[in-house]
Amino acid sequence: MKILKMLVLVFFTMLFTASLLFAGNESRIGTTGGEQLNIPVGARSIATSGALISDLTGVESIYWNPAGLDRSGKTEAMFNYMNYIADINLTYLALAGHIGDLGTVAFSVKTLDIGEILETTIENPNGTGATFSPSFVVVGLTYSKMLTDRISGGATIKVINESIMDQNAFGMAIDFGTQYHFSNNLTIGVILKNIGTNMRFTGGDLEQRSPVDESAPNSDEGFFEAVTEKFGIPSQFQLGISYTYDMGANNAIKFGGAFVNQNEAENNIRLGAEYNIANILFIRGGYDMVTESSDVRSKESIFGFTVGGGLNYSLSNFDLQFDYAFRHVDVFESNHVFTVKLGFGSGR
Repeated sequence: MKILKMLVLVFFTMLFTASLLFAGNESRIGTTGGEQLNIPVGARSIATSGALISDLTGVESIYWNPAGLDRSGKTEAMFNYMNYIADINLTYLALAGHIGDLGTVAFSVKTLDIGEILETTIENPNGTGATFSPSFVVVGLTYSKMLTDRISGGATIKVINESIMDQNAFGMAIDFGTQYHFSNNLTIGVILKNIGTNMRFTGGDLEQRSPVDESAPNSDEGFFEAVTEKFGIPSQFQLGISYTYDMGANNAIKFGGAFVNQNEAENNIRLGAEYNIANILFIRGGYDMVTESSDVRSKESIFGFTVGGGLNYSLSNFDLQFDYAFRHVDVFESNHVFTVKLGFGSGR
């Protein structure tokens, strides 16, 4: 047990040290790609602004902190739909299987529907009459395990693919997370997100036909492929804490906070709360704020307050949960998020 505690302490120290590598840097805003990695999923978590990363369990924790996946002890499925911004829609599907003392494994896929875009060229700036639809996909494989009755850990390996017509960019990333429960009421959680490779677009659309300098008259033109610049992905370090205040036998209110340290944007603080009524009805709210910025206009995150609710129906070894979240967005239309989760098994 002493060795395990020492390993946990070393792990937390490593995560804190690693966070220094991803200090918030507003000068790098817009310099990374793979931004679909940062689009959240799960109406429960979105409604609390992502503040409950230390206490989130089950299939929804795959995105927020994979350490919580095995804590539920159930086989689960989750479907999430969000109307994002600029007529972009997000769909997310996750399946998790509990395999006893070995832990829990899960598969997830996130896709963006951007719709049809009119093709334009230098010769036809008003459009060629053709359309195209970019594709953004993230596929993940997650493993999580309860190390003790208080400590859990998990990791997700993600494959990232972006394609625009005949151009593609490919990358890989990994999330590491852990949760520690001091008691049934007080928890802390740490996660490193999106630690991975740089990406670069390649493909046939980057090929160009051009005359070869100093070639013989009437000779064939040469083919050249433009070499695009590599771009990184948005890495994060998150530290969260939550506390549950019991209000009698059937009601409870959970408070949470999370500090988000980003390598390509300002740091954020997220605050949220959830009111649980008999484990059937849930009322939620949260707020996301920027900790510091040299630009007065960007002192607040474009994603401000969030609200939502949920209904949970349990029968023997079966759970059905429906969650909804509303997220205010500056400039663009606000987000509406719908999530359905199914759970099988007695749980922990």
